[in-house]
Amino acid sequence: MATINGNYNNLAAGYLFPEIAKRAKAFLEKNPGIQIMRLGIGDTTHPLPKELIARMKEGVEKLAHKETYTGYADNSFGMARLRKAIADRYRGWGCPIHDTDIFVSDGAKPDSANIQSIFGLNNVVAVQDPAYPVYVDSNVIAGRGGTWDGIRYAGLVYMPCTEENGFFPALPDKKVDLIYICSPNNPTGAVATKEQLKAFVDYAIANKAVIIFDAAYAAYISDPSLPKSIFQIKGATSCALEINSFSKEAGFTGVRLGWTVVPQELAAEDAVPGKIQTLWMRRQNTMFNGASNIAQEGGIAALSPEGSKGCKAVIDYYMNNARIIKQGLEKIGIKVFGGINAPYIWLQTPGKMDSWQFFDKLLTETHVVGTPGVGFGPNGQGYFRLSAFGHTENVQKAVESVQKNLKI
Repeated sequence: MATINGNYNNLAAGYLFPEIAKRAKAFLEKNPGIQIMRLGIGDTTHPLPKELIARMKEGVEKLAHKETYTGYADNSFGMARLRKAIADRYRGWGCPIHDTDIFVSDGAKPDSANIQSIFGLNNVVAVQDPAYPVYVDSNVIAGRGGTWDGIRYAGLVYMPCTEENGFFPALPDKKVDLIYICSPNNPTGAVATKEQLKAFVDYAIANKAVIIFDAAYAAYISDPSLPKSIFQIKGATSCALEINSFSKEAGFTGVRLGWTVVPQELAAEDAVPGKIQTLWMRRQNTMFNGASNIAQEGGIAALSPEGSKGCKAVIDYYMNNARIIKQGLEKIGIKVFGGINAPYIWLQTPGKMDSWQFFDKLLTETHVVGTPGVGFGPNGQGYFRLSAFGHTENVQKAVESVQKNLKI
């Protein structure tokens, strides 16, 4: 008799973003003719840089000729040219990363979910709170979550990110085994300093823990004093792996391309250096056939000098949107965080309003859709996320509607 994985039943009801879509749809059905303005899901909207388009067209053309046609790659880890380009970027930041440490994938989200599968089910998992939902949900599906009390999972360790600590957590007050950190942080927009990351690296080394570092928004860091990779911290290659993506840097949300760095030096309590890398290699070879050849050509272009300039122009466009949102909300007295080294605005709901109540209020009064902070974890309650990934004219229109129509 076939049975299901009962851990799926332990997931909190309704994934965050489908619930947002559901509520927005219900509002439109009750209010036909009204146009809503979306500042919620972090999906890119700006056209891809021309250098990337040109390179991907070349990739398509290669498939039209038997002399240049490519099918499966020799392995599932990515084109050698792309892996070298990614490793070169890390080495340019002073990180001791090798080409063979790079594993190209179809995006940061699947890697963030799949990476936990190579670790034992008895590992104690710590997550930033609030945090991107995939960290929590993938561990719940694996069976590490424990019981859900309507607010938290008993089996997870939540590391509160609050206004008081600048939305970067203190070290766990107990021994944990896997630590999820996202910087620049989604949803708060906070960026960890070198000193903050060093404290976690030191903790991980002392406790034989592994840090899973999500750097998907690293390209948005403009402050040169802030680290773009955890591998800029001495000792991190022995206790951390890093996940990154072309989605927000190059606009590849639909193209799908990312990578994970698993250093050869990475070790764990029961794994000598090299073992974790071997396990991830085995997992990818077994369950993944590699990223699209065409997408990888685009990734190579994105890391070229001209392609990087094109990507930087798009990043600047989105960060100008973030400035418009941040300044526009501050003008009407809303307390705002983020939006400086990250494309997300994290705001405190007026009058300590519940996050979902504010969602409904914002939608009803201003026709703007955002993301309730509580959907990212219990410490997101009373906060709200807005995204800068939109067309500037639409962002301006949304901000003007909030300034004019929101009753606070």
